[in-house]
Amino acid sequence: MERFQYTRARTIPEAIGIGAQATTAQQGAPVRFLAGGTTLVDLMKLNVEHPTRLVDINHLALNAIEHMPDGGLRIGALVRNAALAHDATVMKDYRVLSEALLSGASAQLRNVATTGGNLLQRTRCMYFRNTAMACNKREPGSGCSAIAGDNRSLAILGTSPQCIATNPSDMNVALAALDATVQVQGSKGERTIPFRDFHLLPGDTPHRETVLEPGDLVTHVTLAAPRAGATSRYLKLRDRASYEFALASAAVIVEVSGGRFGNVSIAMGGIGTKPWRMTAAEQALAGAPVDEATIVRAAKLALADAKPQSENGFKVELAQRCLAHALRLATGMAAS
Repeated sequence: MERFQYTRARTIPEAIGIGAQATTAQQGAPVRFLAGGTTLVDLMKLNVEHPTRLVDINHLALNAIEHMPDGGLRIGALVRNAALAHDATVMKDYRVLSEALLSGASAQLRNVATTGGNLLQRTRCMYFRNTAMACNKREPGSGCSAIAGDNRSLAILGTSPQCIATNPSDMNVALAALDATVQVQGSKGERTIPFRDFHLLPGDTPHRETVLEPGDLVTHVTLAAPRAGATSRYLKLRDRASYEFALASAAVIVEVSGGRFGNVSIAMGGIGTKPWRMTAAEQALAGAPVDEATIVRAAKLALADAKPQSENGFKVELAQRCLAHALRLATGMAAS
């Protein structure tokens, strides 16, 4: 681990100011905000991340879960994953989010990891984390070792010739289905970013993972009021039952009336370079009868654009089965 400066911020403006000033003064040298550190510190130890300055934000007033006047929920960036997963309102009205959080990491990590940190969680691609291997995400222009290498766990949607790494977060999949918004403050002021626009596809710039600019601080994630009568579920398929990243996961929110699907929201993880919203499947389900044929057809449609790599072709059918079963669980066609 290389030497770095450490500063503890007392207020949000102070944190933003330190980040902006340090970045400018050091001509773009990386400044990182430190919260739980469950990803950042690991990457520093592996020499993947090389921040010259850490700004500790753990003492900022961003650790509350607030009920909004419109019935929605505002989640501070420093709310710990365990607290969010076990919050009574989240468990009752946003079950998909609680289930997603509880399926990730271990209990010890969930006690430390934060909402903002999880939002920015970086890929677990083995080539990204191994500095002896070429990785365009870690070192732009160096190449992508995964394309011709071990890509069993990597993406089949949203890939490019430069990168096929998956977004590893379970929480992000649920937030995508929930149409969350992300509140950000930076040197240019405050802005609200729809979750669907927050993460970037790799394209030719896989090292740019989000729309955040240097010095930007995520302050809150906001959820709209729960849809009346909707049910939601999160299903995660993985190589082992605990402490493992998804090979395929599905977050579904469904409304059913008169034996037919109403509004449906679907996002999937483990298969995309970003949390993947399944709009074609949503449209196919809306107004269709709640039966096995409809669900199977929608699941196949969801993976119609998949582009498997040399070792992960199995993910196409696995993801179809994952989504289909998540829909069965949400509609009561299958027992939990």
